Amino acid sequence: MARTTRFRAGILMGAGALALSGCIDTGALDWDLRRGAGDTSEAARQATAAAPTPDANGIISYPGYQMATARRGETVATMAGRLGMNPEELARTNALRATDPLREGEMLLLPRRVAASPQPVVIGGSAPMAGGGTAGAIDVTAIATTALDTAAPATRPAGGASPAASKPVAGQPLTHRVARGETAFTIARTYNVSAKALADWNQLGPDMAVREGQTLIIPVATGPAPNPEPVPTPPGAGSPTPEPPSAKKPLPDEKTEPTGTKPKGTPPSPDLGAAKSTPSKMAMPASGKIIRGYDAKKNQGIDIAAAAGSPVVAAEAGTVTVISSDTTGKGIVIIRHPGDLLTVYVGLNGMTVKKGDTVKRGQTIGKVAPGDPPFVHFEVRNTSKQSFDPVGYLQ
Repeated sequence: MARTTRFRAGILMGAGALALSGCIDTGALDWDLRRGAGDTSEAARQATAAAPTPDANGIISYPGYQMATARRGETVATMAGRLGMNPEELARTNALRATDPLREGEMLLLPRRVAASPQPVVIGGSAPMAGGGTAGAIDVTAIATTALDTAAPATRPAGGASPAASKPVAGQPLTHRVARGETAFTIARTYNVSAKALADWNQLGPDMAVREGQTLIIPVATGPAPNPEPVPTPPGAGSPTPEPPSAKKPLPDEKTEPTGTKPKGTPPSPDLGAAKSTPSKMAMPASGKIIRGYDAKKNQGIDIAAAAGSPVVAAEAGTVTVISSDTTGKGIVIIRHPGDLLTVYVGLNGMTVKKGDTVKRGQTIGKVAPGDPPFVHFEVRNTSKQSFDPVGYLQ
């Protein structure tokens, strides 16, 4: 008796928790199916230079604009205070609010220039050499003079808004203002650069998320994209064409049979209509679609979406051993079957059976309780409380 009580309590607690857990965490998924094994789309993008390095104050300076990187725990307002500018102006330029928190390393476009410490920004892709120089690189600080650092750029529109894409200026990368519906991957394809380079240049997070109104730096290409098409073979080149058969020789003498004639010894076709399909081990407890599959750790059964008030039937003949309800008030029925198997039904109301009743396969035991959406949770277990995938019994 004590063993039965403990088992019943374990079933009720597990079934009640499963009935309440209707959400599946998809945050860790990668929606970008183009990055699977064998994908070569990124290999066709242009080679790009190394990402620029911010100065000690987190500023990246170009002749026509400046970007600032956020420090840990900063908001738009605290970054503006650190740089000595108006928080509302900085927020408006980046389609944010002054109180919005910033991710460490997140880059914002500055509405006006601030004094920046000297920083060589590599455009040609070369690394800084010993002594402070760069091989084949352009030192932007040699172009962005002190006067440029203290004056507002003439190319910036009134109100601090950034254009969708900046005009080409010698010595600086293009910028792109993110529009609604765009992603890092679509923007990278637009400019024919890799999504990884775009993420490196703009310090994007691991989810590659961008927001509407955000300004991105487009990586500078250091070489053209490889030709994805093979070089065509000139006509007449390659292996010699085999000589066609001569029309002077007569065709071989062979007998042909009319179409549809069966060769001798062909066995008669089987009567497929006479074959009987093997019935499944259990019947579907509710008429509907499976909306959540079996998972040994997260969902030890299946969830079947069905219309509220539609019948719930016994999956197999057996004896009703438990009639109860979960923490939401929805009914629970447990039926014991030969072979020490148990079936569990959660999400019922209007039960038509009671404890100790003997039921037949397909017999109505209750109705689907209302819900959003209404569904029945169905489990198959043994008396040792081990769960099994119900789909294997319903096929």
